[in-house]
Amino acid sequence: MAIDLKGRVAIVTGAGGGLGKQHALLLAARGAKVVVNDLGGDVHGEGGSPSAAMKVVEEIRAAGGEAMANGASVTDFEAVQKMVQQAMDTWGRVDILVNNAGILRDKSFAKMTLDDFKLVMDVHVMGAVHCTKAVWPIMQAQNYGRVIMTTSSSGLYGNFGQANYGAAKMALAGLMQTLSIEGEKYGIRVNCLAPTAATRMTEGLMPQAVLDALEPSAVSPAMLVMASEDAPNRTIICAGAGSFEVAHITLTQGIHLGTGADVPERLAAAMAQVRDRAGETVPMVGSEQGTLEVGKAMKAHGH
Repeated sequence: MAIDLKGRVAIVTGAGGGLGKQHALLLAARGAKVVVNDLGGDVHGEGGSPSAAMKVVEEIRAAGGEAMANGASVTDFEAVQKMVQQAMDTWGRVDILVNNAGILRDKSFAKMTLDDFKLVMDVHVMGAVHCTKAVWPIMQAQNYGRVIMTTSSSGLYGNFGQANYGAAKMALAGLMQTLSIEGEKYGIRVNCLAPTAATRMTEGLMPQAVLDALEPSAVSPAMLVMASEDAPNRTIICAGAGSFEVAHITLTQGIHLGTGADVPERLAAAMAQVRDRAGETVPMVGSEQGTLEVGKAMKAHGH
């Protein structure tokens, strides 16, 4: 069945180009009214201009859709609140939030300044927190919401020269895990998108032939599924070049070693067994780790 977003209102951050632009165009093509947010800065977060967002709005309107431009920085909570209020004043609701805004300040950790680390964390993590915090009470009151965080394989698995970006992207996966639990009773579903796409942010990181295969528009179908009424919850969808996967944070069955003085040495010797992925699970809540551990301890003591 076709995904129809008529009557829905979406906010897409960092939507002046690249992935965000493709997300905004697809949401509008499926009937959503779209707030196209973009500070208009460069890939490093420098500068600012409303023209990038306005061009996307014009493209949406030319195709018969409804959209408005917004130039708020996601690092400015007051400006984000005004953006959300602008959507509420115009369209009366906010159903979908795509946290896509981001910057790069790549360097090896040894050479990276703390300012560059903090700025990347601020834009990616606090930017998503600000936007989500601003829409959360609206979505609770509606008993409906779809929130999409943009994570990355650099966060899930690591990538040389991206300690700041990787830390930020993994933080967003952690934020998603908890918000998906807290939002469930309000009909709010929260998921992560891990894209592989050729954008300003990936130029110079990959060979041109690879970049050519990685059209940003090939990622947006995964976003649309997570923005739809039948969206999953608490899922990390990976997408690139028309391929789609799901990433899981798993827990092995492990072993019980007790509390003796020789536990460090016994653990070192048993690491292959601790790592063994046979029977591993994807915990639904963090407390499942403790439940597993206490259960093994009780069993070891004959309880």
